[in-house]
Amino acid sequence: MPATVSGVSSRRETALTRVFTRDAAGSLTLARGLRLLHAFRVGVISLTNAELARRTQLPRPTVSRLTQSLVEAGFLDYDVDERSYRLSALFLSLSDAYQQAHPTSHVAQPLMRQLAEKQRLNAGLARPNDLDMVYLATERWGRDSVSQVRRVTAGTRVPMEQTATGLSHLASLNDAALDHLVPRLAQRSGVTEAAVRASVLRCTRQMARQGYCTAEFMPDHLFAVATTLVSADDQTYSLSISFSCERERVPAELRRHAMYLKKLKRDILAASARP
Repeated sequence: MPATVSGVSSRRETALTRVFTRDAAGSLTLARGLRLLHAFRVGVISLTNAELARRTQLPRPTVSRLTQSLVEAGFLDYDVDERSYRLSALFLSLSDAYQQAHPTSHVAQPLMRQLAEKQRLNAGLARPNDLDMVYLATERWGRDSVSQVRRVTAGTRVPMEQTATGLSHLASLNDAALDHLVPRLAQRSGVTEAAVRASVLRCTRQMARQGYCTAEFMPDHLFAVATTLVSADDQTYSLSISFSCERERVPAELRRHAMYLKKLKRDILAASARP
C-alpha cells in the first residue's frame, strides 16, 4: 500500500491519486482466503489442502481453517471422494453480475467479431485486475498457428507489462498509480524498474502522438496495437488488435491495423452511447 501524503486523509489521497489507499491495515484472514481462491486457474479442476498450501505458501492448519470457511460461505465445494476442493457455481453468478454491470463488453462483442472475421485478426477488450489485464470479450480469427491454438477467452489473464493491452492501460495512469504498480511488475517479471518504466514511457509517447501503442507479445510472430476508451458506463477499457506477419511488413501492418483499431473504438463508443 502506498504511503499517504502528510496532512492528507487516505480517502482524500485516493481521490487525488486514483490509487486506493487506507491508513488502517486490511483483514489478513480475508487476504489469505482470497489467496486460496486465486490458486484456482484454468486447467485446475480441484485442489487439496496440501496443494493449496504449496501454491499459496500458507501453513496447512491455516489452509484447513480457511477452506472450511470458504465451503461454509458457498465459495468452494468439497469433493468427498477426492478429498479436494472446487470453485462453486457462485463464481458464475458473480461473473454474470459483473457482465451486467459492464455492458460495454456486450456492445463491443458483435463489432469486434465483424471486424475480426472480415480481416482475419484478433481483437480483445480488457480491464485491469491487480498486475494483469483480464479479457471481457475476445474474437480470435487470426490465421497463424498461435492464434488458432492459444486459448484466449473472456476471463483470460495476460501480464500487464508485457502486452499492448496492458501497456496501453499503464500509459493512461498518473505518476502515483505507476509508483504503486511498477515495483511489483518489475519484481514479477525479473527486470529492473527502469526497464518497466522505459516500456511505459515509450507507450505513453506513442499514445500521445498517435492515439495507440504497439507491442510484440511473441517476438517475431504476434504483433499488437492497443488503445484505451472510456465508455458510457464511465469505466476505462483497453482495446487491442493482434496479428501475425513477416518482419519486413511490420511497420506497414501496424499502421493498417491501427486504422482498424481506431474505427473499432469509434464504433464501440457510438454504440455504447445509444439509448
